[in-house]
Amino acid sequence: MTGTVVVALERFAEQAQTVAETLGADVLPYSEGVFERAFKDYRRIVALMSAGIVLRCIAPLIRDKWTDPCVVVVSPDMRYAIPILCGHHGANDLARELATLGITPVFTTATEVMGRPSVEGIARCHGCDVINRDSTRIVNAAMLDGDVTVYTINEPGIVISSPGVSFLVREGQYVVGIGCRRGASALEVQDAIRQALESLSIAEEEVFVYATTVKKMHEPGLIEAVRVLGGALVFVDDKTINRQPVISPSRAESIGLAGVAEPAALALAKHRELIMKKKVYGRVTIAISR
Repeated sequence: MTGTVVVALERFAEQAQTVAETLGADVLPYSEGVFERAFKDYRRIVALMSAGIVLRCIAPLIRDKWTDPCVVVVSPDMRYAIPILCGHHGANDLARELATLGITPVFTTATEVMGRPSVEGIARCHGCDVINRDSTRIVNAAMLDGDVTVYTINEPGIVISSPGVSFLVREGQYVVGIGCRRGASALEVQDAIRQALESLSIAEEEVFVYATTVKKMHEPGLIEAVRVLGGALVFVDDKTINRQPVISPSRAESIGLAGVAEPAALALAKHRELIMKKKVYGRVTIAISR
């Protein structure tokens, strides 16, 4: 199974095969429930049929632009490719790939129409993803009006900013939530993280970010451990932590928090799924989400 699928009405089977060969994609004939299967099994969907059919079928399936698959409608005459879902998240690029067949991409996202960059586009070019996703609305709007400076910080550091700044870090699937006792050493934190990752057969390179509470900003052992691991450490504010669902009881209630490791991990998770409830490793607590 590939990451791309072409869904087509039976009468357009020949055109669908041509598109599939160009993209290295699978082909699914249109039938009841086909888009439910496509949303579950594929990251990129090309629909060879009218846009109206596609919109009616996918409307109940749409959840979040950061996790939904991208969808491009190709007109039955093979003239136009129209991204209708997740344009900045892969659909525009997919439409561009179809141009090799003489199919004209039709973009509706403002940055593409105006020939301007987008946060998501810059992230993909650098092999990154966006931590604070709500910021992209503000930053992309600013990009329509002029150049937005991209700052690169390669050394350990702390950034304080407004909500209108997008933070990009290397791509990854998992968020490691960390809680620790005061004074826990870097070695203790590193060992705990590595044990937790190994228990789920997750490579360190697959980690998106490490997350903890802002109350741990002055724990040098925690900060040093994440630096050695080559990861990005995000300090989550109290309000965000307390908005997360309570999975396990926590002693953090004594400092006004619903928890630390689990809610910190969930706060930044792409799929909002906790795949490892908190586990205690000596003076360090770890939870993992994706």
